[in-house]
Amino acid sequence: MYIINADLVRRLIKKQFPQWADLPVKPVEKGGYDNFTFHLGDEMSVRLPRDEGHAPQAEKEAYWLPKLKPHLSLPIPVPLAKGKPDEDYPFFWSVNSWIEGETLRHDNISDMNEFAVELSMFMKELQSIDAKDGPAGGEHNYFRGCPLTVYNDQTLSALETLGGLADTEKCLKIWHQAIASEWTKKPVWIHGDIAPGNLLVKNGKLSAVIDFGIMAVGDPAAELTMAWTFFDDKSRGAFLQSTGLDTETESRARGWALWKALITYAWQDKESVSALEAKKVIDVLLNE
Repeated sequence: MYIINADLVRRLIKKQFPQWADLPVKPVEKGGYDNFTFHLGDEMSVRLPRDEGHAPQAEKEAYWLPKLKPHLSLPIPVPLAKGKPDEDYPFFWSVNSWIEGETLRHDNISDMNEFAVELSMFMKELQSIDAKDGPAGGEHNYFRGCPLTVYNDQTLSALETLGGLADTEKCLKIWHQAIASEWTKKPVWIHGDIAPGNLLVKNGKLSAVIDFGIMAVGDPAAELTMAWTFFDDKSRGAFLQSTGLDTETESRARGWALWKALITYAWQDKESVSALEAKKVIDVLLNE
């Protein structure tokens, strides 16, 4: 059984990329969930998929990110090398350029409304890139980009579990409106996980977007969930308006946000940080 830690990374680097064997290796403080991430020296990072379910992400990023990067005005990770499976670790892994910046927080941006527009501009750039032959959403990326009906049973089950802890009638109204439409235009590129942990900030501005492991092509609705999970009323409006997407896509986006919040609140300890945050999102959606 392999254990993913700095010692493993050092062994893999020494065997497969000996030119970097003398560089220090240390874990990244906030390395994400799907992949373990490590600093390699000062200018590179190493990403190792957590398990078999997340293993395809390294190969997908290595193939597609170099094709997307020239079309984007913000920095994104650049794969420098692709590690191979061996007796120490059974999956493909990657060495990437390191991008400096602070993980997004409410207190490290200069203006919430301006940030909302900056983020929407990045998303529009990404969606404008030719999506021909891009990977369709599916099980590999938790169905981001797919019809929201894939999570209908989960959503209804979570509502049943919550009972009186959530306003079932209002939740169902949002949910039914969300699943009443589908994306009928050409598939577009989506990052798949537009969230604070994957957005970097410098000098109060959006400076880079990282972790494209669940990118795909399809419906962009799931990209909009930060409207309810991060922004306030005013910046939410600025964000949604500047995306240029139609109201049906916004409705599906509400559905994505509601689904994730309901399953988190229903099936985790109600006093946990994640459950309390999910409850806030539900309240925001119900009180719009």
